[in-house]
Amino acid sequence: MTVWQIIIVASIAVLAIKLVGYLVPERVLQTPTAARTANLMTVALLSGLIVVQTIGSGQGILIDARLPAIVAAAGLFALRVPFILVIVAAAGVAAALRALGWAA
Repeated sequence: MTVWQIIIVASIAVLAIKLVGYLVPERVLQTPTAARTANLMTVALLSGLIVVQTIGSGQGILIDARLPAIVAAAGLFALRVPFILVIVAAAGVAAALRALGWAA
């Protein structure tokens, strides 16, 4: 299979899964377990995306200035610092580390 054939098959599969979701009865979706699972899946998918974009480099792992910046941002979020300050601080950490020569 070529890359385009794989993309087309994957797109059809995703569309089919989405259409099957409309067949699930509404009473099943309103249960507390389903709502909690949907909320946790959103967090898990977003966390996975952040990790892949932070330390992923092609087929390998690359640790650079982005990882300490994410750690700093997480710490500031835990302290309930306003969002704009979290962004500025994380950018500052990454810029400082890159200025010190820790760049990819």
